[in-house]
Amino acid sequence: MKLLKKITLIAVAIIVMGALFGHFYFDQKFTPEKNALTVRGSSSRIPIVWEDSMTALLLPVSLKGIPEKFYMQLDLGSPTTLFYTAPLKSIQQKYGPKFNFSDSLSPIKLGFELGNMEVSSSRFKMLEYGDSIRWNDSDSPIIIGTLGTDLLEKRITVLDFKDNYCSFSESIPNEHKKYNWSDFEFKKRRILFPAEIENEKIKIIYDSGTSVFELITSKKSWEKYRNSGPILKGEGNSWGNKLTTYTAKTSKKIRIGNTNITLSEVTYIEGTSFLQRMLMKSSGMEGMAGNKIFMGKILLLDCKKQKFTIY
Repeated sequence: MKLLKKITLIAVAIIVMGALFGHFYFDQKFTPEKNALTVRGSSSRIPIVWEDSMTALLLPVSLKGIPEKFYMQLDLGSPTTLFYTAPLKSIQQKYGPKFNFSDSLSPIKLGFELGNMEVSSSRFKMLEYGDSIRWNDSDSPIIIGTLGTDLLEKRITVLDFKDNYCSFSESIPNEHKKYNWSDFEFKKRRILFPAEIENEKIKIIYDSGTSVFELITSKKSWEKYRNSGPILKGEGNSWGNKLTTYTAKTSKKIRIGNTNITLSEVTYIEGTSFLQRMLMKSSGMEGMAGNKIFMGKILLLDCKKQKFTIY
């Protein structure tokens, strides 16, 4: 009996230690590095460019001394602004000493202009991603990187999905002060909105990288929220990881902050990575909102004070 008790105690200790290790490992894994951006000035009414029927929200940027217009994806699911190796290598090959790029994944010192705002860092992360630039193809936007939520931590952000523009300012613009603001969580530089659907309070993460979807949920919630009828099966991509999406019509209403929104569709996804599933679990999120849910509305985010409004 004593031996059985000892074995039981050891097993419990192993489980507890494993749980603690897992908690600290994933907490550290999903904690972004300290914000390394330097931001000067503000910028209003930057035009939003949609890539391929809203698959990505792009903003125009310029690099000092280089005449071409480039674009970066505003991806609020990314806590860090970063650049892609393939297009930067093409710029290096064309402009040589004007552009200091070592063709590696080492952090890069770089600055760019976003409207009238200057953004720089001595250690932008590099990602082995993107396409080599076809300089003679003027119809395709040249995407050189991702704008993450470290930028939003520095500026109040207006996403106007009525007139398709984006603004970054140091204080709340006067015309927006009259609206009711709600609290949100900015955990590990990820945006978690309080929401309610069918009298159930949930947290949804806002990921502007999932532009074409309104609301992504678990399969269980998807079955609960969707209408009967046809299901649209599609393929997606998350940093090179292939996903399968299932989208169905719905007429459910969701309340995000102080704003009621009628949904037209709901989606669930198969093929997410283990780390993505752990991120969802550790953040407490029970759904994900893409840009489509805010179409025809204006979204303001004050990440420093963790306040937002939608109207």
